[in-house]
Amino acid sequence: MFLGDHNSPYMESQVLVSEAGIIWPWQRMCLMLWLFGEPPSCPLSLAVEEVSENSFTLTWKAPEQMGRAGLDGYVVEICKDGSSDWKAVNQEPFLSTRYTIPDLSSGEKVHVRVMAVSASGASVPATLEQPVLIREILQLPKIRMPRHLRETYIRHVGDAVNIMIPFQGKPQPEVSWTKGGQPLDSSRINIRNTAQDTIFYIRQAQRGDSGKYELTVQINGAEDRVILDIQVVEPPGPPQNLKLVDVWGFNVALEWTPPADNGNSEIKGYRVQKSDKKSGKWFTVLERCTRTSCTISDLIIGNTYSFRVFSENICGLSNSAAVASGVANIEKTKTTYQPEKIPQRDMMEPPKFTQPLTDRTTTRGYSTHLFCSVRGFPQPKIIWLKNQMEIREDPKYIALIDQGVCSLEIRKPGPFDGGVYTCKAVNPLGEASVDCRLDVKVPK
Repeated sequence: MFLGDHNSPYMESQVLVSEAGIIWPWQRMCLMLWLFGEPPSCPLSLAVEEVSENSFTLTWKAPEQMGRAGLDGYVVEICKDGSSDWKAVNQEPFLSTRYTIPDLSSGEKVHVRVMAVSASGASVPATLEQPVLIREILQLPKIRMPRHLRETYIRHVGDAVNIMIPFQGKPQPEVSWTKGGQPLDSSRINIRNTAQDTIFYIRQAQRGDSGKYELTVQINGAEDRVILDIQVVEPPGPPQNLKLVDVWGFNVALEWTPPADNGNSEIKGYRVQKSDKKSGKWFTVLERCTRTSCTISDLIIGNTYSFRVFSENICGLSNSAAVASGVANIEKTKTTYQPEKIPQRDMMEPPKFTQPLTDRTTTRGYSTHLFCSVRGFPQPKIIWLKNQMEIREDPKYIALIDQGVCSLEIRKPGPFDGGVYTCKAVNPLGEASVDCRLDVKVPK
């Protein structure tokens, strides 16, 4: 059997009595650790969910360490304000992480703590920092965070920060602001609270004002919390160690390292500019270069170039640029032209038709064309014949030759224009000819 102080049966020392005698508390502790391991760790995030005029409801999270023996449940204890008499409100451990303590008197202030218990013992208790005042909360505290403040709120150095965050709750909630768990610096930050909202104001923001601010609205232990993340930024410093790495042909290679000061914001890229010695003007060649090196091409022969690079973040470009110490002289490459030796070739060739004439059928009154192609050197003379009779200067026929393509236009042919047409090509090395038949139909 177990003997101990019934005032807090899970917290005080206990003595194990056996038929052989007494096992002292330290011996019992060693035995329990050997059998079941260490007790569970403390429950987490103990908070008041709701308060009425004769009860209140607690919530918490399971402990991180359950112990080798596993979790039997939780025990809730209360103690009236001004007393040290802790009493358990549940007879048996339970596994829920939510519990309502009933039968309390309106106006009482009650301290509360929760322990996790297992076969190896009870955990260190999770305790509310302030006693709970038993009175009805007409409206639970609730912070209505504006949508644009739910993400990081970005301001520039020197800007004013003026934020209003509404909330609700009855009776009047208690409002508190902290940063990193510490009260705010009232010399820099002004807080003004009303019954419905809280106003957060900084006259001129500095980078040191960046951080996560916690707003808490509380009524008798019931509370709501939000985080306001403020980031105060400014233009970055210039890049460092800008070097002219190489010059070849019309190209230049540059390298640099990120700026020492990013302006409290991520570097989005770099702007690279060039300036030729003749004009002295700067021209942008690369926008938002995301690397710390680049190659600049298409430079002009005979010009001398200087280069500079700006950093860029959410505020814009750095106030100054990194300038490369050296200059790039784009010199003309000296080359010696050596004409290619082409062997002599006999280009003489007799005429040869590469595309013959094709038979055609046309309609009376509709002009038509005959086509063929020929090659030969020297360029052959082209002679057109109809039914073996040479076609001379007749306005009815138009003969052309272009790049070896021979054409004969027959304008508005009649029935007597049908027959066999011949194209003959003649040069000093020989001659060649092709034929086709033209039929002219008379429409009915």
